[in-house]
Amino acid sequence: MKIGTVELPDFPVMLAPMEDITDPPFRLLCKRQGADVVFTEFIASEGLIREVAKSRKKLELSDTERPAAIQLFGNNVEAMVMAARMAEEAGPDFIDLNFGCPVRKIVNKGGGAALLQNVPLMLEITRSVARAVKVPVTVKTRLGWDEKSRIIVELAPRLQDCGIAALTIHGRTRAQLYGGKADWTLIGEVKNTPGIHIPIIGNGDVTDGPSALIMKQSTGVDGIMIGRAAVGNPWIFSQVKQYLATGEHLPLPGVAERVSVCREHLQLSAQWKGEITAVLETRRHYARYFSGLSDFKPFRINLLAAVSADQVFRILEEIEESYKL
Repeated sequence: MKIGTVELPDFPVMLAPMEDITDPPFRLLCKRQGADVVFTEFIASEGLIREVAKSRKKLELSDTERPAAIQLFGNNVEAMVMAARMAEEAGPDFIDLNFGCPVRKIVNKGGGAALLQNVPLMLEITRSVARAVKVPVTVKTRLGWDEKSRIIVELAPRLQDCGIAALTIHGRTRAQLYGGKADWTLIGEVKNTPGIHIPIIGNGDVTDGPSALIMKQSTGVDGIMIGRAAVGNPWIFSQVKQYLATGEHLPLPGVAERVSVCREHLQLSAQWKGEITAVLETRRHYARYFSGLSDFKPFRINLLAAVSADQVFRILEEIEESYKL
């Protein structure tokens, strides 16, 4: 598969962009486990052009995580074009436009999934950004705003005509947020729409190898993107790819490996964003890092209560010791 000039595996398995999650440390861990493409956290175009430090820092990419994409959101054409040019200078393999984030603080500012209620503006932004940069431009969006406006089948060819190199579709409406079951049928309809020639990537409720295979077979998509199921679980990429290739399940990593990766995750995060922020943001990963372990609740409570990296490291040592065979 190709996105623009970027060569990818025949059926790539990608890490979805997620705020406060897909930072460089976590992207690196997922890359090691087989993620074929990784995405930055979504970056506000207005913050980027105003030189907001947090937005600028999100542009940082390393060669070890390529192919990698920078994702932008906003609702102002000029700001999105300026931000895309700034993002291009950071050297991404492609730039992704976020027209799917359902979070209220983003939507209330007219960004993310809010553009599903203003298709002319969405198309103008897409067309303008695609013309403004030399790297491939892609789009990530949803089925529509709500059940009464599931417009993706009609929207996809129009986005393609704007010059995008690939389209990722999350199988929910904005009204669903992340609840209910993702509907993959419209993703399949887009893929099979006459005239669609860009790669179509499926997203939503891919949680393991079997669900990845079902999405692939039922929709015909060119690749899949995994979001929430990867939180605290970078191994999902190697597990999914093993299952797609052989139909066999990889065994879950042992406790020692889980502890090691969790420890490295916190270490890398502390180096990149500072200890306090790293400790707070890494908390959302703990439950998944150690899912399935019996009698783990006391350790989870202690991990969530820890306020320093040293505290977390001591608890991780206790976990490893407690679950030794």
